Amino acid sequence: MAVPTPVIHDISVPIVDGGVVYPGDPRIRIRVHSSLERGDPANVSALELGSHTATHIDAPRHFFAHGATVDAIPLERLIGPAIVLHFPPGVAAIGERELRARRLGNARRVLCRTRNSSEWKHPRFTPEYVHLAPDGAEYLIRQGVELVGVDYLSIERFNSEDHPVHRMLLERNVVIVEGLDLSAVAEGEYQLICLPLRLAGLDGAPARAILTAADSKVVAG
Repeated sequence: MAVPTPVIHDISVPIVDGGVVYPGDPRIRIRVHSSLERGDPANVSALELGSHTATHIDAPRHFFAHGATVDAIPLERLIGPAIVLHFPPGVAAIGERELRARRLGNARRVLCRTRNSSEWKHPRFTPEYVHLAPDGAEYLIRQGVELVGVDYLSIERFNSEDHPVHRMLLERNVVIVEGLDLSAVAEGEYQLICLPLRLAGLDGAPARAILTAADSKVVAG
């Protein structure tokens, strides 16, 4: 009897030339380096982008001078069971109250789907995105969460000066995944695979993130 192929949800945002970036971050530039059409032996593209482009992972080095770098994040934190939580359009910030109303259980990896996921359809940055509030970050830390994912380019309130959410999470080695597209994902339990580029010594890196059914087999727990 054939084993059914599990549904795979690609929750990564495509990296495209001129794509949306957080204000002040490097622009995304993709150029032709060599081309079959002009007689070169192969097609090769030149990429120019920041370490926090599209779907990406923040490492402690992002906010701490001696923090762990993205290539040092244990792979077992990036692969395994995850829960996707839906928050209604009226939620502007995800705090402890909003999280307490959900069923986290023993989830170690929490992905938050908000109205942000619909913003990927627009070519311009939206500063009014839903963010994680400091008390929400504290609550997740107390619950033992090791990875938090959000569906826009920052987990922090726009134009925050002291970045308390980033600092609280990264100081405790909680992995931050930003720039997810959860628009086609139902609330529930899944298996997550989210692997950043192995950029040695850097503060973050673009990543490919996928979800499969909760009972699908992955290589780490």
